[in-house]
Amino acid sequence: MARPIVRPLARQVVKQRYQGGQGASLPILMYHRVMAELDPMQPEVPTAAMLNTQFKALAEMFRVLPLNEGVQRLLEGTLPARSVCVTFDDGYADNHSIALPLLREHGLTATVFVATGFLDGGRMFNDTVVESVRRLPTGEADFAWLGLGRYRVSDVATRHHLAMQLASRIKYLEHTQREEACTRLMAMADGGLPTDLMMTSEQVLDLSRKGVSIGGHTVSHPILAKVSPETARWEIRENREVLSRLLDAPPTCFAYPNGKPGLDYSTLHADLVREIGYAAAVSTAVGVATLESPRFQIPRFVSRERHEMSFVARVLRMAAHTRAATAI
Repeated sequence: MARPIVRPLARQVVKQRYQGGQGASLPILMYHRVMAELDPMQPEVPTAAMLNTQFKALAEMFRVLPLNEGVQRLLEGTLPARSVCVTFDDGYADNHSIALPLLREHGLTATVFVATGFLDGGRMFNDTVVESVRRLPTGEADFAWLGLGRYRVSDVATRHHLAMQLASRIKYLEHTQREEACTRLMAMADGGLPTDLMMTSEQVLDLSRKGVSIGGHTVSHPILAKVSPETARWEIRENREVLSRLLDAPPTCFAYPNGKPGLDYSTLHADLVREIGYAAAVSTAVGVATLESPRFQIPRFVSRERHEMSFVARVLRMAAHTRAATAI
C-alpha cells in the first residue's frame, strides 16, 4: 500500500508522462482470463486480488476510456491526460463473474473481444491442453506424435512445463490438425474437461448492458496468417455478424487472434478488418498507441505487477515504447 504522500506525486508523474492533446500516447492494457485464486497450472493468469490492485491504481491515477473513444480521441488530438484503456481477449466466463464486479466497484470500463465460436459451452485449444494435462495419469506419457517424445508427468511443475510445450507445438498447426491433436490429448486424460470456461451469450449481453464494450475476435480464433484469405474473411465477418445480432449493434473494434504482427496476421487481414466495417483493431505488439500507430494495428501490453506502485511504474515505463512492431 502506497503512503498517502506518494499518491499525489504519482498522479503528477502520470500526468506529465501521459499528457493529453496533440502528440499524446495511449496505453492499452491487455488481459485474458482472471482467476479467483492462483492456479499453479497457469501462474501467468492474474488473480482477482491482483486485478483489484491494478484496477484500484487505474481508478486513482488514470482516466479509463472505452477503447473506441480512446483511439478516436487519440487520432483527433483530443485525448485527455492520463488516459488508458483496458481490454480482455477471447470471452472467458471469468470476465463476467470476476472482472465485471471489479470494474463496477472501481467505476471503470473495458472492452472484451469475443471469439463467438466458443460461446455457450465451447473450449479454446489452449484450455483443452491445460485441462487435459492437469488430468493426465501420473507416469510417462508419449508425445512422439507431436515430435516431443516421452515426458514424465508427476507434480504441478512437470505438468505446467508439459502444457507449455504442447500449447506451443499445437498453436500453429493447421486447424484440422489442431483439432485432431486436441482430441487425441483429451483421450489421454482421466475424466471429462470443463465446458463452462467461456461466456454464455447471455453473459456477453449482460456485459454490454452494464457498460462494457464488446469487440470482435473471429469465430474459432485461428491464426489468420495460417488460413486462406477466404477463410479469414469469413471468420472476421461471421464473428461480427453474430455479435451484431446478439447486441443489436455492430462491434466497432477488433483484436487479431494471437496478434503478433507479420507472424499471426498481415496487412491483408488489417485491410479485411477495415473493409468489413471495423473502426480500429489491436494487435499484441508491445507498446503504447500514438498518432503514428496504424489505426488497424494498435499496440497493447500486459502488466503482471502485483503491487499498486509497481503497476503504476510499469505503465509509466511503457510511455517510452512508442514504436511498436507492425505487419508490413
